[in-house]
Amino acid sequence: MQAFVSTFEMRTDAKGRVSIPKAFRQVLQADGFEGLYCIPSPDGQAIDAGGTKLFSMLEAKLAGLDPTSFDYDLLATAFFGESEIVSVEKEGRMSLPPRLKALAGIDETLVFVGKGFKFQIWSPERYAGYRQQAVDQARTVLWGQRAATA
Repeated sequence: MQAFVSTFEMRTDAKGRVSIPKAFRQVLQADGFEGLYCIPSPDGQAIDAGGTKLFSMLEAKLAGLDPTSFDYDLLATAFFGESEIVSVEKEGRMSLPPRLKALAGIDETLVFVGKGFKFQIWSPERYAGYRQQAVDQARTVLWGQRAATA
């Protein structure tokens, strides 16, 4: 199974482009989509990114709703109206749209975080806070309590 895993910190070049981590490029290549879907994350702190699998999962979520309903309209706006299709150069570099960079608080350093069927792009500062919260809450979900710290 091809999945986005691990965490990588990358810097933009002089033209504002960033290289997508090689491991993530390999997953995208296997996916077959030549671009990258970029969507604001549900909490607005990061950017969700991926290929056709991400897009298919969003479509499946919408497929369960009446297309004339208000809920469908809200989700379609959030999923499709706020998303961007970003071009990926053959060398694996991309430029994030300024609107998405501003939303996620991203400047010259980006953190790529694998999440299986998608990955997220974070500012290092926001990710540091989120990571600790995620690890703490994961302990609660897995073991029903916070694990003792060493």
